[in-house]
Amino acid sequence: METTYEDITITCKDCGTEFVFTAGEQQFYAEKGFTNQPVRCLACRKARKQQSNNNN
Repeated sequence: METTYEDITITCKDCGTEFVFTAGEQQFYAEKGFTNQPVRCLACRKARKQQSNNNN
């Protein structure tokens, strides 16, 4: 059975900006086995990753 994905608009939990979780991104997440939707926009995800890399 094939799953159909549709773009979803999500509000970033850090900055409050709305971003689109595209159908292609959803399919990629599913293929990788991720079950949760992103909660941060791309800019906040990058900033958070950079911050954690600096703390190591």
